[in-house]
Amino acid sequence: MIILIGGEKGGVGKTTLAVNLAAMRNRVGHDVLLIDADKQASANLWASIRQEERRDTPVPCLQKRGTGLAADIRDLATRYEDVVIDAGGQDSVELRAAMTIAELALFPIQPSLFDAATLETLAELVAQAQAFNTELVAAVVINRASTHPRVKEAEEAKELIAEYRDLHLLDVVIRDRIIFRKAARNGLCVLEFQNHDPAAETELHALYREVFGDG
Repeated sequence: MIILIGGEKGGVGKTTLAVNLAAMRNRVGHDVLLIDADKQASANLWASIRQEERRDTPVPCLQKRGTGLAADIRDLATRYEDVVIDAGGQDSVELRAAMTIAELALFPIQPSLFDAATLETLAELVAQAQAFNTELVAAVVINRASTHPRVKEAEEAKELIAEYRDLHLLDVVIRDRIIFRKAARNGLCVLEFQNHDPAAETELHALYREVFGDG
């Protein structure tokens, strides 16, 4: 399966979700490749830290950018069960190229006015990509939502996203929890971090099931 995690706005946690999904898939025995197509190269840094720390389940990661990205990924997908692409947070050559060969495009957004404003652009990008890639499914996941029970931004964002029929809204909401940042700094996914956070783990398991359909 080829999964793209991207978007039109930076700082919404795309790399965090990409590395966690890749590591979780790897942990249950699937042959997964992480592709860093973002100029910031944060996913590659995470994979390098993981390798240096000699984790039990290293996640192979390649940096790929430019107009030949789609052809490169198509070739690599014949050698791996799953390919997870971190395409960064902007309308780029890499994002558009990855959308032409991905089976799932996952767009994390924060429940804020500025993130919601990108939905129109995302819907247009999906429509353009689906003209070439009829198998593409586009999904939105609310990420970094407040953990405070009285903050209703996530619910308001869900109502807005539901207006876009080409963007499938995932049921899970990922909350803004410090463990995501702590785990990433150590080349880990949240499930591997020494201080467990049951709420974060539950959210990630739910995301994994919605993305991969198992687990």
